[in-house]
Amino acid sequence: MTQTLQAPDGPAPQKIGFPSGDGYVVGHLYLPEGHDPERRYPAVVVGGSFTSVKEQMGGIYAAEMARRGVIALAIDYRYYGESSGAVRQYEDPASKAADLSAVLQFLASRSDVSGTGLLGICTSAGNVLYTAAYDPNVGAIATVAGFFSEPALSAIIKGGAEEVEQLKAKGRQARKHFEETGVIDTVLAYHSTDPTAASVSPSEYYFDQTRGGGVRAWRNEFAVMAWEPWLDFDPVSQAPRVTAPTLIIHSDGAAFPDQARKVFGLLAGPKELHWAKGAHFDFYDQADQVREAADRVAAHFRAHLS
Repeated sequence: MTQTLQAPDGPAPQKIGFPSGDGYVVGHLYLPEGHDPERRYPAVVVGGSFTSVKEQMGGIYAAEMARRGVIALAIDYRYYGESSGAVRQYEDPASKAADLSAVLQFLASRSDVSGTGLLGICTSAGNVLYTAAYDPNVGAIATVAGFFSEPALSAIIKGGAEEVEQLKAKGRQARKHFEETGVIDTVLAYHSTDPTAASVSPSEYYFDQTRGGGVRAWRNEFAVMAWEPWLDFDPVSQAPRVTAPTLIIHSDGAAFPDQARKVFGLLAGPKELHWAKGAHFDFYDQADQVREAADRVAAHFRAHLS
């Protein structure tokens, strides 16, 4: 049986906050062992899955990066965890891209940083493409078990274009309800069978109290008013504008492997595709998959950000 990793697994990180958009982002900063403020290190922002918080897979990978000589900052996007935002559990690719840029600026301002990059796990693999498409502070990116959506895929997942439009209409109604009453309508973020959940799939990571489901800061909720931006999430369209050196780690058992291959083919800069072994959630916290991925990701960042 493989070992399940948890965050923080090792020295406790530093909690920091900084402005982003109309609010602020809170993150956990992981420094390499024996960190010397007179030296300069590659530094990366780490984002996790849909609805995740920094104490889940983002923190696990940030800790692994620090063990390999990379400064890493795992974040709560706005509307999640300890970060700001009135509309909790609101999934918005535009604000996530802005948050990643704000964190990159913070890292780039540090005297101990030689270069800055982005690491995205699952949904954040798509989010980092949005930021990398326009932000010059992105010196390199890496993705692990990425969810690379596009509207055509959303329609397949949700059962057709008509069903997508119905969900978007519910989202607009929920937005109106919030503006009139201040009440945030929510549905489950994950469920194995409930058709009203945002993600209807085997989601054992989130239901296991020894894994992601046991992280107290995480909530299994999705703001209904987010249906429109979530269903329009289209990192595939951003890939042709990404010129930063990119490493994609995926597997046949991870989410939509053909989408990972598609994105890889569209990337405009230096790129590497590493095909690993394991199921999707294995890459969140199972030692064998995480450590193999972390070895490759850290080497990628040291090569391009040092």
